Amino acid sequence: MKLTDSDQDLVAEVEELSGENLYACFQCGKCSASCPFTDEMDELPNQLIRRVQIGDRRILQSKTPWVCASCLSCEVECPKGNDIPAIMEAVREITLRSNVDETDLRDLDTRGLPEIALVSNFRKKTG
Repeated sequence: MKLTDSDQDLVAEVEELSGENLYACFQCGKCSASCPFTDEMDELPNQLIRRVQIGDRRILQSKTPWVCASCLSCEVECPKGNDIPAIMEAVREITLRSNVDETDLRDLDTRGLPEIALVSNFRKKTG
């Protein structure tokens, strides 16, 4: 699959903001298996990375980066040592910069989420 300039721009922007090589991810899924919040995500972490790798800008409308609590369990399990929370932060930053409406978490049932997920989310939305 050949990436267009716009697709490559997304990859380059995420790599610049995160400091990570997105193409190091080979989709093993260990990050998704270790994530305690996948039940609340619309894309698994490895799926989000794959969609960024192919330059799919629709990922900017995903709620996955906003649910990520940056707990680092994914980074610990990654065999390539990718800093997945940094990638999530980069996607959030690009979303905010492009004025794409982030997912409205009012519809999210927060009763089962640990407090750190809520605090982390509020920091992301107000910081």
